Amino acid sequence: MHKPNLVILAGLGDSGEMHWQTHWQQLYPNTIKVIQENWDLPQREDWIQNLNNNISKLKQPTILVAHSLAVSLVMHWNTRYSNPFIVGALLVAPADVDSVIHTPDCIRNFAPMPMNKLPFPSVVVASQNDPYASFERKKDFALAWGSDFVDVGHKGHINSETNLGNWEEGQMILQQLIEKINL
Repeated sequence: MHKPNLVILAGLGDSGEMHWQTHWQQLYPNTIKVIQENWDLPQREDWIQNLNNNISKLKQPTILVAHSLAVSLVMHWNTRYSNPFIVGALLVAPADVDSVIHTPDCIRNFAPMPMNKLPFPSVVVASQNDPYASFERKKDFALAWGSDFVDVGHKGHINSETNLGNWEEGQMILQQLIEKINL
């Protein structure tokens, strides 16, 4: 089986040293990370263009690995662009950009959340006690996007604060996605 490349997409504030995405960059040599110009005051158009610039350089099958706000980035990118090298997406702890209750004002420019079906296999990974989106809303996202849905229990926002290290459970979910894509 061919190992796909991974594109790491961090959310608001970037992924710190203790974030599983940072660990995965070290674990998987076939990984790149999209670096955004402003992690703390994200601008949707800037982030989409930066993502598309990075994706347009791809020459191998690639899975997008998005966390939090970056999940909506993937969805916005998908409404405008496509690339045959994007073969899947791991969508972890999507932040509900439409909710004034669950998310900070600085990400409101990512609303409304696109609800289009993705043209490639995807998985929404959700925690039951994520403060940035209700569990039911994440189920709705998965249904609209045509994504598989994985409930990981009570892991907060599945970020640095959760102290997941290499997040082996996430690696297994990624491996299942790779097998589904059948590379």
